[in-house]
Amino acid sequence: MKRLIFVIITGLLLNCSNNHSQKKEAWDVIARQEMVQTQIISRGIKDQNVISALLKVKRHKFVPKKYEKLAYIDGPLPIGEDQTISQPYIVALMTEKLELKSGDRVLEIGTGSGYQAAILSLIVQEVYTIEILPKLAETAKKRLKALGYNNVYVKCGDGFLGWPEKAPFDAIIITCATPEIPAPLIEQLADSGRLILPQGEETQTLTLYRKIGKNLKKEELIPVLFVPMKGIIREEH
Repeated sequence: MKRLIFVIITGLLLNCSNNHSQKKEAWDVIARQEMVQTQIISRGIKDQNVISALLKVKRHKFVPKKYEKLAYIDGPLPIGEDQTISQPYIVALMTEKLELKSGDRVLEIGTGSGYQAAILSLIVQEVYTIEILPKLAETAKKRLKALGYNNVYVKCGDGFLGWPEKAPFDAIIITCATPEIPAPLIEQLADSGRLILPQGEETQTLTLYRKIGKNLKKEELIPVLFVPMKGIIREEH
C-alpha cells in the first residue's frame, strides 16, 4: 500500500511539473498570437508571410532579459546603446510595404537587436544587415546565429555606404531616421527595387520608394519616430 501511494504521489508531482514546464514554455506563443491579432491584423496587415514570420520569431529573445515579459507590448523597447527595438506594428508595416518575394535579397541599415532581420529572413532568400555600433553588431550576430537564422549576414559599418560588393538588392529597409536617402543606397537598389525608411529629422514620415530606371517613385505613409542615423550622414548635415 505504501509503495502504491508513493507511486501515485510521484506521478502527480511529475504531472504537475510537466504542466508547469509546458505553461512556462507556452507564454510567449500565446503572447505572439495576441500581439499579431490585436496589433497587426486588426490594423490592416494582410501579407500572410509577414504574419507567419511575426508568429514564429521569438521577440523576447531580442530584448534585454529584464524586458522579456514586455517584448510583445504595443511599443518600442530599449536594447542598449541608446537604441530601441521598433514597435511590432511598424516592423510588420515596413516589411509588408516592401512586397517581398522568396527569392529576394534584402539590405537592412540598422541591425539593432536583429529582430527585423530575423523577420525578413523567414520571407526572403538572403538578408544583409549593417550596424554602426560594434557592441550591437556583435551581439546581434551571435544571437541570430544561435537562433538559427543562417541566411542573415551581419556587418559592422556605416550604413550610409551600404554593402556594394553584395549589391544589387531587391529591397532596402532603413531602420533609422535620415533626412534623405544616402546616394550609395540608391545605386545599390535593383531596378524595380523598393526602399523604405523613416525620412526626416524632428518630423519623420515613413516613406516608400520604388526605383524605376534612374527615377524614384515616392509614397509617404504615416508619421513615425525613429532614432537618427549615425555616421557619415551627420557630417553632411
